[in-house]
Amino acid sequence: MFDRRLVTYFDWVLLLTVLLIAGIGILNLYSATSSWSVGPNPIYLKQIYWLAIGLGIALLTCLPDYRHLEYLAWGFYGITVALLIMVLVMGKTSMGATRWIHLGFFNLQPSEVMKIVIVIALARYFGKRRSTLPLEFREMWLPALLLALPVGLIIIQPDLGTALMVIFIGGTMALFAGIRRRHLGILAAAGFVSACGGWFLLRDYQKERIRTFLDPERDPLGSGYHIIQSKIAVGSGGLFGKGYMQGTQSQLSFLPERHTDFAFSVLAEEWGFTGCLILLLLYLFLIIWGLYIARRSADQFGMFLAIGVVGMLFWHIVVNLGMVIGLLPVVGVPLPLFSYGGTSMITTMIGTGLLLNVSMRRFIF
Repeated sequence: MFDRRLVTYFDWVLLLTVLLIAGIGILNLYSATSSWSVGPNPIYLKQIYWLAIGLGIALLTCLPDYRHLEYLAWGFYGITVALLIMVLVMGKTSMGATRWIHLGFFNLQPSEVMKIVIVIALARYFGKRRSTLPLEFREMWLPALLLALPVGLIIIQPDLGTALMVIFIGGTMALFAGIRRRHLGILAAAGFVSACGGWFLLRDYQKERIRTFLDPERDPLGSGYHIIQSKIAVGSGGLFGKGYMQGTQSQLSFLPERHTDFAFSVLAEEWGFTGCLILLLLYLFLIIWGLYIARRSADQFGMFLAIGVVGMLFWHIVVNLGMVIGLLPVVGVPLPLFSYGGTSMITTMIGTGLLLNVSMRRFIF
């Protein structure tokens, strides 16, 4: 039974912030793809459709009490891991990667679903802890296993960017749960050793991305082209930009993937530092508001659920912005609510729905 009091506690601030960022993203997509030949469904219009679908899913997500997810966590986790295994067996291959399951009317990417599912699973585990002391090593083997299994399956696809996102989300939730400093140091050292050893397991194109990150000028017309053009676009925007739909790098098609991975570069060129600052302040407010929702949640499970979603948004923002300005290797991570992509939009809006759910039920009825 739906409690009418939930309408009173509906978090309009969160929803309006999300819609404002998405609206700016749609305007940016219109500019970024304005020079393309117009088909029956232009990119910006498709993004509007995905936003509308995502909004509906977010509202549906916030209707049932989020506490029910605590009992469904392991079931969701098992089903999603099974889907990741199915991808390797019968998945659709595109551009050398097998990441999708073809379902006729759309392609399902289970690795994206895992971002939400791992939040729910770890929220159940950490929410059940009654101790206020930092995590001991004996308490970390289960969350480590919960992370390692899907991360390994995602890396095999291969999809290093999504695998890193799952690790970052889990790591963020573990940090909020509490880890002793010496344990954190041990884990950091183990991660460094694993990263060094993992170099030999990377595909050739993944190694090339890292080499390009270290020295983009080594192949300016090949692997380094994306990041060089992106930095030119960002730098040429100046303080106030060149004006809406006046960016030369985007309008003259020098900037590749300007509707997906490098959508922020289009904004930076057209609106300059001022426009970038406004967008970043909106993202900052979204992150802070998400932490505020976590802080005032009614229980531990809701708190970790909110922290997991905030962690997912935060790391997507940091990694994408790091990519477009050359601080991080290009790993194909979209900017939430801003880059074009149905899967990314739906995943983000499900996370938004979970935040709305926790916020609406901050008082136990």
